[in-house]
Amino acid sequence: MNWRDDAIVLSTRKMGENSVRLTVLSRDYGRYAGMVRGASGKSLRGALETGNLIRVTWSARLSEHLGQFKCELLQSHIVDFLALPGPLLALSSACALLEVALPERVAQTSLFKGTLGLIDALKTEYWRPAYLRWEIGFLQELGYGLDLSCCAVTGKALDLHFVSPKSGRAVSLAEGTPFSDRLLPLPAFLAGQAASEPAKQVPLEEQYNQAIRLSGFFIHRDLFEAKGVKPVAARDRLASMIWQQGRVG
Repeated sequence: MNWRDDAIVLSTRKMGENSVRLTVLSRDYGRYAGMVRGASGKSLRGALETGNLIRVTWSARLSEHLGQFKCELLQSHIVDFLALPGPLLALSSACALLEVALPERVAQTSLFKGTLGLIDALKTEYWRPAYLRWEIGFLQELGYGLDLSCCAVTGKALDLHFVSPKSGRAVSLAEGTPFSDRLLPLPAFLAGQAASEPAKQVPLEEQYNQAIRLSGFFIHRDLFEAKGVKPVAARDRLASMIWQQGRVG
């Protein structure tokens, strides 16, 4: 009843005087929780911050037990984000979404690799599109079926402008315009070369606003509401920040 793997810190919760309940996303074992003894000690100080990459050894007498972690810091990110409130909020949002959405002890290798890539991208000026693309990938990995590759009606990867809230699939400008009040706008940066010309003319700041609302619609409906999960406060604050920046832009 033990394994060793690299993992991303998702959260810690205090347990008693010197211990914490640590939740991680590991490369090969998925979302896992365990107790860390002496978490406030000198050897672990700063190691268990959200988003850090650590090497964990998990052990328990029985597989159904909470178990214990021994941790070794591989890469710390908190210093990189201290002066970056937007990227820090995006990191908090991503880790919180992973914690509430992923089933326990199920391998999520693609999400692990994608989240490592996101953490690096959050340190650049392109942190907003990186995070917004991560949310779309997050939804797809969970099986919520967003398909932005071609029009749901014609099957063509051309002139994409909307997303159907019912199916999560893209819709072209011509096919969707008569029903535009019932569809969600598809940001051009997510559609790439297949985006419609009117979508490409939307200012980038507004496209980011469209994207956070697009993914947010499916996250709230298919995750929070359908599963009775409490909305992630960090994501709501991030959405408000992007909306405000869109207005200024």
